[in-house]
Amino acid sequence: MKTWIIGAMLLSFMTGAARADLIGHGGFVKGVAVSPDGTRALSASFDYSVMYWSVPDGVALARLEGHAGGVNSVAFLPDGKRAVSGADDGTVILWSLPDGQVVRRLRGHTGKIAAVAVSPGGEYVASAGWDRTIRIWDVATGETRHILENGQSNVNAVAFSPDGTRLLSGGHDSTIRLWRVSDGARLLAMSGHDFAVNSIAFTPDGARAVSGSVDETVRVWDLENGTELALWYGHEGPVIGIAVAANGKLAASGGIDGTVRIWHLPTGKLVHALEGHTAPAWSLAFTPDARLLLSAGADAVVRLWDVEYGTPLGGEAVAAANSGGVAAEDSRGARLFRKCRACHATTADGANKAGPTLYGIFGRPSGSVDGYPYSDALADGRLVWTEETIDTLFAKGPDVFTPGSKMPLQRMPDPDDRAELIAYLKRITAVNGAD
Repeated sequence: MKTWIIGAMLLSFMTGAARADLIGHGGFVKGVAVSPDGTRALSASFDYSVMYWSVPDGVALARLEGHAGGVNSVAFLPDGKRAVSGADDGTVILWSLPDGQVVRRLRGHTGKIAAVAVSPGGEYVASAGWDRTIRIWDVATGETRHILENGQSNVNAVAFSPDGTRLLSGGHDSTIRLWRVSDGARLLAMSGHDFAVNSIAFTPDGARAVSGSVDETVRVWDLENGTELALWYGHEGPVIGIAVAANGKLAASGGIDGTVRIWHLPTGKLVHALEGHTAPAWSLAFTPDARLLLSAGADAVVRLWDVEYGTPLGGEAVAAANSGGVAAEDSRGARLFRKCRACHATTADGANKAGPTLYGIFGRPSGSVDGYPYSDALADGRLVWTEETIDTLFAKGPDVFTPGSKMPLQRMPDPDDRAELIAYLKRITAVNGAD
C-alpha cells in the first residue's frame, strides 16, 4: 500500500517554495478537517484517497489509500494522531496518521457514507449514510453502538455537540434532527429549509446549530426549542459546506457557486465573500485559533484564507481571484480588492452579482445601477461615490457609514491601504479606460 508521498516532500524542499494551497488530489475534494493543534489538515477526495498535510505551508505528508470509492468526509480524533474517513464504498476507516496505516474498517452501512464526525472525547464516530441511517460507532472496539433510523430520507450531515452528549443530522427531507448519544433517542426535529440539508454544525456553546441547504440559505437554530433564529442569503445556488469557528463569532458557508462566505454569527452580517475556487466549494474548516479557513473544492484544490483580511494564502488562489476580465495583478491594491470581487464585477460587460457592478462607480450616485435590487439605505441616490466617500466607507465600515445596507461588515483602518485600494479601483472601473 502506497501511503507516503516522499516525492512530493522532496520536491517541496528542493524548490524551496512551500505553497499554501493544498494541491495533489486527482478529483473533487469533498471533505477537509484541521487537527486539534492547527498544524495539520486532512482532505478527502473523489480520487479514492485521503491526503495528510502540513498547515499552512501546504506540504503533502501522506496519501492514505484504502477506500474502494470516492471519499466524502474526514475527521481527526482528539489526539491528532488518528483520523476517520467515510466513502462511497459504505465503509468508515480508522487511520493511524504517524504511519498512514489502516487501524480498522467499520462496516455496516448499505449505502454510501456522506459524512463522518468524531465525539469531543474521541470515544465515538458518527456516520451519515445514504441507506437512511446514522450509525454511532465505538472507536475502541469498532462495534456499532446505535443505529438511528432517518425515516425515508438519506442522511447528508452529522455533528457532535461540544460536550459529546448530542448529535445533529441533516438529510434529503430538509429536516434537521437532534439525537441523544447515550441511547439514540430523538430529541428534536427542525423544519424550515425548503430542500435537502447538506451540512450542519454546532456553535461552541452547544446552544445553537448552523445549517446549509440546497434552498440557497444558511440558517441558525435554537436547540432548546427547535426554532429558527436567523436566515441568511448570499450564495447563488445550493449551500454545500458549513463551519463554525471555535471562538463562536464566525460561521462560514461554501456554495455550488464556488464562493466561500464568512458571516458574523451574532449579527448575521457578511464579513467576507471569498472568490478563489473555480468550481463548487464542498467543505470548510477553521483552524482552532480562527485565523485561517480551509475550503475544499470540486476544482481539486483546498484553499487557505486569511480570515481577518479575507485574502487567499495560495498563489493559485491569487490568480483565480483576479480572473473575470481583469488581468492578474499582485499589487497591494489588487490584493485588497480580492475580497470584493466575489460580489462586484468591474468591467463594462460585467453583470450585477451579489452587489452592483462597480464599472464607472466614481461620480455615480448610489442606487443608480439598472436592475440591481438596492436596500433602502442606498436606493435614494443621495450618496455620490467619490474618492472621499469610498475612503470614508472603508474607514468607518458600512455598518456605520451606510447603516442598513447589504454591504459586508468590513473596515480598513490603514489610510495607506485605502489609498492603494482606491487607486486600483479607479483604474479598473474607469469608463472607456479614462480616469
